[in-house]
Amino acid sequence: MNEGNIVNDLAVVVELFNIYALLLLFIGGFVLWALNWGISKASLKITEKLPTRRFLILQITTLIGFVLYTVGTAALIIGVLQPPKEFMLAAGGSIAVALGFALKDIAASLVAGLLLLFDRPFRVGDRVSFDDVYGEIVSIGLRTVRLQTLDDNLVTIPNSRFITDVVASGNSGELDMMIVTDFHVGLDADLDVAKGIIEEVIVTSRYAYLKKPVSFAIEEVEIGDMLAIRLRSKAYVLDVHYEKAFQSDIVVRVSRRFQEQQIPRPRRGGSQ
Repeated sequence: MNEGNIVNDLAVVVELFNIYALLLLFIGGFVLWALNWGISKASLKITEKLPTRRFLILQITTLIGFVLYTVGTAALIIGVLQPPKEFMLAAGGSIAVALGFALKDIAASLVAGLLLLFDRPFRVGDRVSFDDVYGEIVSIGLRTVRLQTLDDNLVTIPNSRFITDVVASGNSGELDMMIVTDFHVGLDADLDVAKGIIEEVIVTSRYAYLKKPVSFAIEEVEIGDMLAIRLRSKAYVLDVHYEKAFQSDIVVRVSRRFQEQQIPRPRRGGSQ
């Protein structure tokens, strides 16, 4: 490339990024941000009025935000700057090469974000376990997924991590979710009575979702140097937001009933 071509290219760049164009870009960017903010606020208001449609509303909001930013940014650049076709091709190639080396991790997360939106291994509102983190997906962005833990920490995870690592979704877009709770009794306990108490407590809990069955898995286990019978209850909570409230409710009430009915707890020793 000779000196004359370099000067011409610089002149084109200076002409494109004049004060008027930069002002329009700034205003346009602010409008995009304001629109996305307004849509997010409106979706939160709608979810309060339609709690049973919360997941669907949040998923639609996430998709709208993704489209708004990508399409809006491209439209702003092309509409405001109106660069010549040759300049767009040359600049696009150069930028692509530079970004490919400098921002490969971010680019991988952007591609992963698209895959997450369409493949949908989980959705906004799902309770998921990822690595050693458990919580609710609150947003799926262009680059990251934000997950709110049950102790109210907001964890930000790059999208690319979800493509290669294992993630488990507890409710897969549904409001209800299975809650597994373990109870341990002594080897000489009346298992029918103990199971009946647990089942009665679960079905009378205000957080229980009774359109799905309550089931049990019972087995002998060793806890330290103690042998015990583990009664593992599997019941559904009507809304994932009540997960810990439901579990706390049944544990407290079952423990109280076990004491009233004198259900023996595990005891030390290798034999009954």
